[in-house]
Amino acid sequence: MQTSTSTGITYRMLIVDDDPDIGLALRDYFEMNGYDVTVATDGVEALDLMRETPGYDIVLLDVMLPHKNGFEVLKESQEYGITSPILMLTARGEQENILKGFGLGADDYITKPFNAEELAARVKAILQRTQPPSSKPMDVYEIGDVEINFSTHEATREGEEVNFTALEFDILRYLIENREQTVSRRQLLKDVWGIEQEIITRTIDRHMASIRKKIEDDPSNPDHIETVYGIGYRFNP
Repeated sequence: MQTSTSTGITYRMLIVDDDPDIGLALRDYFEMNGYDVTVATDGVEALDLMRETPGYDIVLLDVMLPHKNGFEVLKESQEYGITSPILMLTARGEQENILKGFGLGADDYITKPFNAEELAARVKAILQRTQPPSSKPMDVYEIGDVEINFSTHEATREGEEVNFTALEFDILRYLIENREQTVSRRQLLKDVWGIEQEIITRTIDRHMASIRKKIEDDPSNPDHIETVYGIGYRFNP
């Protein structure tokens, strides 16, 4: 997914926006900063490109698109097993869209109009979370019979692959790093999603339910991810 350059790593980026001025401006900006950029202008084209091999290191996905909207692209990409991290582009103040995007597995969002430097910082933060740094030792953690490698973003159960989204890896790592401590939903929103404001959402609970299905022997009676009612969650090794 990456190629080396004299300045380090070149990341493959897909920008999906039906406004050609925005798409081309973002392409020029990110290409100047060393990214390999492809631009799509509708949801069908975007999904076709996302299914190509190798996958994109990051996708900037507008919500309002012709043929398939951003939510449909996001949902169908998950169904195809596409794991490229996705940053949603949404109109200012559309909190419902923001929450819907997170509920479908988006990694982050930014509201229009946005500053290019802020967008670049968010992209960089996502890449730092989701790309395995080659210089670090393998970061492997075992939960029962599930072995999780946080450096390569791979997981197996008795030799069989277990598919986690990039966001699920981030949530699980955060819980493990704070193991045996109660982590509030607000902490997770702030430290994993980067959301500072007070919002009420069941998005986190849905992600936890998905993770439990992958690591717990009995997801309805979990041993590892405990719900602390009214507060949040606690990870028990």
